[in-house]
Amino acid sequence: MKNMKTRELVLCALFVALITVGTFVRIPVGTDVYTLQFLFTLLAGLLLGARLGALAVIAYIALGLLGVPVFASGGGPSYVLQPTFGYLLGFVLQAWVCGRQSRRVTHVTFGRLLGVNVIGMAIVYLIGISWFYIFSNFVIDAPIALWAAIFYCGILQAPPDFLLCVAAAFLAVRCRAAGLWLVPRQEHTVAAAREA
Repeated sequence: MKNMKTRELVLCALFVALITVGTFVRIPVGTDVYTLQFLFTLLAGLLLGARLGALAVIAYIALGLLGVPVFASGGGPSYVLQPTFGYLLGFVLQAWVCGRQSRRVTHVTFGRLLGVNVIGMAIVYLIGISWFYIFSNFVIDAPIALWAAIFYCGILQAPPDFLLCVAAAFLAVRCRAAGLWLVPRQEHTVAAAREA
């Protein structure tokens, strides 16, 4: 049990670092720039499970709100007033849902994990676009129409984000085959009871 706790702590810290690095890996596509942050929040949920995946993302957000410049535009408590902060909140729920759903899959395959990732993407978009629209219109007085928020923050972003869903599903299947797939403790207990 102690080794499992140590492994969990190390993997959570690793994913906090990966999410941070992913934030600053900038890939220009046309006039937009994309990062690998979404890829690593997906993988956090898939590989660590619901609780630890969400915890890794929460730790990343906490670092940023404490002033460590781990976000795309810096850090600090005032970052909650950024219109894009909703995406960070969406990452927490996305990691939890992806972790939970991936553990409910009876036979883990690329296609099933891709489906889980698309659900996670929808969650991030729902929370992120809602936050963007509300804060732009009612907090920072930078009005934007709902259709424009959906188009620019959702529809235009969907193709590259879907590719990241594909990449995360592929990497998760490979990592699972290599033994990097944490199983919740209660599942370990049930498995041990069956073997006994």
